[in-house]
Amino acid sequence: MEKVVIKAEKREVTGKQVGALRRAGKLPAVIYGRHVEPIAITLESHSAGIALGKLTSSSLITIDLAGKEYLTLVREKQRNFIKGNLTHIDFLAVDLKEKIRANVRIELVGLSLAVKDFSAVLVQGLQSLEVECLPTDLLERITVDIEPLKQIGNGIHVRDIALPENIRVLNDGDEMIAVATAPKIEEEVVEVVAVPVVGAVEGAEPEISVERGKKEEEGTEKEKGKEKDMEKEKDKK
Repeated sequence: MEKVVIKAEKREVTGKQVGALRRAGKLPAVIYGRHVEPIAITLESHSAGIALGKLTSSSLITIDLAGKEYLTLVREKQRNFIKGNLTHIDFLAVDLKEKIRANVRIELVGLSLAVKDFSAVLVQGLQSLEVECLPTDLLERITVDIEPLKQIGNGIHVRDIALPENIRVLNDGDEMIAVATAPKIEEEVVEVVAVPVVGAVEGAEPEISVERGKKEEEGTEKEKGKEKDMEKEKDKK
């Protein structure tokens, strides 16, 4: 692992005045740890942004503060919500003789035949693994070959990952790292075609036979009336 050194200056400015430092091209940060009292520092914003952009959450970073070096891990990055630039960094100071816990990024590599031959969809379940080890044994990334995913439904679990004995994985062995799932089949859309009625006028809405119903009803009532009159005439006779 290549040694990464970032120069820093001790910071006296805190609170709302930190905004002036940012406008001057400085990046506020803090170093803290089990054996280190919190130290407020500033970094050169542009160069620190470039250096940190190339590293992972498990990359060791040496902070050079006035000639004294602190071996650290980035514990938190704060960014401007709109611009996306870094606004604050938390560095955790580590001891080379003490084991630490860190999240190591998972990088999928290789070719899955399930994806190539059966159009499977590759789903990554975990983005990183939590491990425990000495700082010098910490990996920047864990490479996982997806070649074993030959059929739809094949998966790679945490228990399938082989790491050096000096690195202990804290995740559950049954957790899924990657799986080849069946492709989503889009539902067929049935197009409904309107069949024109013979003799219908274009643009005219269908006629509802309310009036016809009323007329038929009135005709029925008249017929019933006539039948009653005929029955009365018969009774008179």
